[in-house]
Amino acid sequence: MTKLLILSVSAGNGHVRAAQALEATLAQSFAPHTAVHVDAMAHVPLGFRKVYTDWYLQLVNRAPELWSYLHQRTDVTPHHAPSQRLRRGIERLSTGALVREIRRAKPDAVICTHFLPAELLMRERNRGRIECPVWLQITDYDLHNMWLVPGMTGYLAATEEVAFRLRARGIPPERVHVTGIPVMPAFSEPDAPELAHAACARALGLDPARPVLLMASGGAGVGDLPSMVERVLALGGDTPFQVIAVAGRNAEAHARLEALSQRYPGRVVAVGFTNEMHKMMAAADLVVTKPGGLTVSECLALGKPMLLISPIPGQEEHNAGFLMEESAAWLAYDAIGLDYKVARLMADPAKLAAMAARSRALGKPQAARAVLQRVLGIAE
Repeated sequence: MTKLLILSVSAGNGHVRAAQALEATLAQSFAPHTAVHVDAMAHVPLGFRKVYTDWYLQLVNRAPELWSYLHQRTDVTPHHAPSQRLRRGIERLSTGALVREIRRAKPDAVICTHFLPAELLMRERNRGRIECPVWLQITDYDLHNMWLVPGMTGYLAATEEVAFRLRARGIPPERVHVTGIPVMPAFSEPDAPELAHAACARALGLDPARPVLLMASGGAGVGDLPSMVERVLALGGDTPFQVIAVAGRNAEAHARLEALSQRYPGRVVAVGFTNEMHKMMAAADLVVTKPGGLTVSECLALGKPMLLISPIPGQEEHNAGFLMEESAAWLAYDAIGLDYKVARLMADPAKLAAMAARSRALGKPQAARAVLQRVLGIAE
């Protein structure tokens, strides 16, 4: 029996969701092996956590141009540069409790879904204080310098291009593996009967014969979610499409969406927090979303075409570029573009079908299984 430790960082949701996908898949399909998932931010001082997570979120939302500059600069800054050594020193001073937690866990292997714990473990391994293999799961469709942590047992890449970039930037080829980005088991069987488009649409009270648009986020340039939904509902067309709008834990947005569902009976399903996003996606013909690595991986796993909005400069812009190169997504730069592209795509079933086919071809719904097989040394 192998005991895995899965380490994430709650700077955004993607790193945590990838870790949760690995933990859930192992519990479901890899007994008697066990896994413990630890969010590194639960074992650091409050001040460090605020800087590392809250500051990041504030920066990308309020000063995206500054974040873009920092993203570009750090991508070309060598690991031995004074600024990088200073950063790692500050991190070591702030993460003593996390290192002690890792030692206490005594894992047989570690999977990191963020580079911070990987860097800490690199130092522990170099000093002989930890001997187990450490794997690094990259959670975007491009490669940034921060993921190039030397000495990992293996580097788990989303695509062949990410793997190529790892090798080109000095990672030994035998340590690079293309697995995809892990998604929860609910997304891993796209042909399962419970994910049939018509059944999922009917379960939401929608007409499966009419197009369905899933909208799950607003963003800079396109407006908040209720405003976006209200605008697209006002678009003309021969076949008025239906909208699933997911507000998550935003109670105010959910209330405004509920009001829209009263104004547009039969056309809007207002959803708050849900654990059934896989069924919402399965019911949809087009997904409007930000291009976060995990969100688009879920869309790809289910073969859904995407209309991307408000990419964070850097990693999300690169994710969007990948999806558009592969003809699985379009990008709306602003509110007017969003309205135009929603109207055009929802009126063109052939285009949506072609994009869906490309999305399905790119998807890796079994990525979590592939990662675990690699780490556990199980033949595929």
